[in-house]
Formats: sequence, structure tokens, C-alpha cells
Amino acid sequence: MLEKLEILLGFHEEDITPELEEKLELILESVQARLKNLLGGMEIPDSMEYIVIEVAISRFNRIGSENMSSHSVAGESITYTENDFAPYMDEIQAFLNSQEGHSIGKVRFI
Repeated sequence: MLEKLEILLGFHEEDITPELEEKLELILESVQARLKNLLGGMEIPDSMEYIVIEVAISRFNRIGSENMSSHSVAGESITYTENDFAPYMDEIQAFLNSQEGHSIGKVRFI
């Protein structure tokens, strides 16, 4: 996954310093831990690897802009989402719903 992340971020082999590689590994570990938490502790399936990579790219691009919700310079405006996983929540929920033993219960008061 690290190699895919490096490619998508536009790094070439000669660009990768030990410090950059360590930073990317930490980001991947953090994203994987958060996704595993969203999956209720389940291991992350291979089919969700793209979520890890895309969220890691977002996280990497936001380094230095932590805790900012928006940024404007010379007419250019950038807005950050509060939850990097928000665009993928429907897919995460669909996966959870498809798992054996996972059901969505309803409570009725009569």
C-alpha cells in the first residue's frame, strides 16, 4: 500500500527519504486504525484498500493545515472536511450490512 501511496502522491524512488517514508507509514497506520474502528474492530478487507489510500492522500495533503476548516489566499479557497471518511461512509455501511451477523435492529414502543 505504501508504494501505491507514493505513486499517487507523485513521488519517484529518488524522492523518498527515510523521513518521508516514515511519515507516510505513520499516516497509513493511523488511517488503517481509524477505518478498523469504523468497521467495529474487523480487519480491513482488500476491497477497502482504496479508502485507506485515498484518505491517506487527503491526510498527507493537509499536513501543516491541521485543525483548519478552510483557507483562502488571493481568491483561492480550500475547504477541509471534518471527517476524512465522510465520502466513504455509505460504502463502509454497505460493507458492514453485508457481513454475517451484522443486522440493523429497530426498536418499537407500543
